[in-house]
Amino acid sequence: MKLVDQGDRKRKQDKIQKDLRARLQEVPGIIPSIEEVGRMGGEKPLMVSIRGDNIDLLKKYSAALKTEMYKIPGIVDMEVTLEQDIPEFRFTIDRERAFDAGVMTSTIVRTVGSLVGGQAVSTYEDEDGDAIDIRVRLPLALRQDPSQVEQLRLSVRQPVGPPALVPLGGLATYEMTDTPSEITRQDLSRQVVVSANLEGIALGTAVAKVKEAATKVKMEPGYRVVFSGEAEDMVESFNYMAEALLLAIILVYLILAAQFESFVDPLAIMLSLPLSLVGMAAMLALTRDTVNMMSLIGLIMLMGLVTKNAILLIDYTKVLRSKGIERREALITAGRTRLRPIMMTTLAMIFGMTPLALAIGAGAEMRAPMARAVIGGLITSTFLTLLVVPVMYTLLDDAGAWFKRHRKGKKEVITDESVPIK
Repeated sequence: MKLVDQGDRKRKQDKIQKDLRARLQEVPGIIPSIEEVGRMGGEKPLMVSIRGDNIDLLKKYSAALKTEMYKIPGIVDMEVTLEQDIPEFRFTIDRERAFDAGVMTSTIVRTVGSLVGGQAVSTYEDEDGDAIDIRVRLPLALRQDPSQVEQLRLSVRQPVGPPALVPLGGLATYEMTDTPSEITRQDLSRQVVVSANLEGIALGTAVAKVKEAATKVKMEPGYRVVFSGEAEDMVESFNYMAEALLLAIILVYLILAAQFESFVDPLAIMLSLPLSLVGMAAMLALTRDTVNMMSLIGLIMLMGLVTKNAILLIDYTKVLRSKGIERREALITAGRTRLRPIMMTTLAMIFGMTPLALAIGAGAEMRAPMARAVIGGLITSTFLTLLVVPVMYTLLDDAGAWFKRHRKGKKEVITDESVPIK
């Protein structure tokens, strides 16, 4: 189903999906599933794997887990890989009887396969020049009844006399049974996959609730629940983002330390980083966005943007103090002087991010959390920086002066004790 442009319809895509899903569930005999076009591999966002060796136990545990997952609001379109069995005609050969009759197992397999499945004996070319196999096998009427396989006779050579015809029913038995439609393996273990779509719930929240539901399913040793698909990719991506965030903070600190030629002054500037988290969290909560990859990218952008205000403030304060102005007056003067450039640059970035935050245009909903995180972080960091950073600069400056006096006094005491008394 292809939707018209967002401006030409009144309902959003998730509302249309919810209504369509409710209608499809009223159709008996089908398992409805709504998948978005372009999803990698056609997989659903939530995929839970139960791994072990015994297929019957895997079916049992997956059914129990599916029942528990049904109780979680927002998890829809659930499917289980081993849930739908298919009928199977199972042909079992009595090897001892076949050996006594002088019939090899390969002969039975080849004969039954040729008569029932068919055997290509030649080819012919059609009008387009394509080669088509000529397959010889039993007529349809003789292939529909599995019991007729017993009536097949195999030609067996005898030590003396002509070949004998041995009925296949005396050498093998058959039965109709059910078998799994597919058996998948991962990490040297069989697995059953419970997949589901999400409706109004974040993937991280769904994973946490499924983990809690999995604890209610009692499993034997050797069986475990593993998250795969997008949940596995999300954990891996979040680890990479955490490493990138830590590296960004370290690099910002080292650059500031080299610029101010001090390891203490950058600490007051770096305090503006957690101040941006307040606005980011508030903005995401206000717009009902989640902490996803886009919002984390916005957080990394904030690491370089929010320190700009503190740098302008502290740098001009140090310039004024180098001219002999007292520290308190230098901070007040720097705040008054740098207020205009701070507000101009901050407002320029906020207005530049506003179209993206409003999710204007097709596909903009995916990138909107990044802009919203940046806007929220800039707003709070700008106002709190003008209040908190000067206070922290004062405290750190006092701490540094006390440490220098204490260290200098200690050196003087050691020097006096080393002087010999005459």
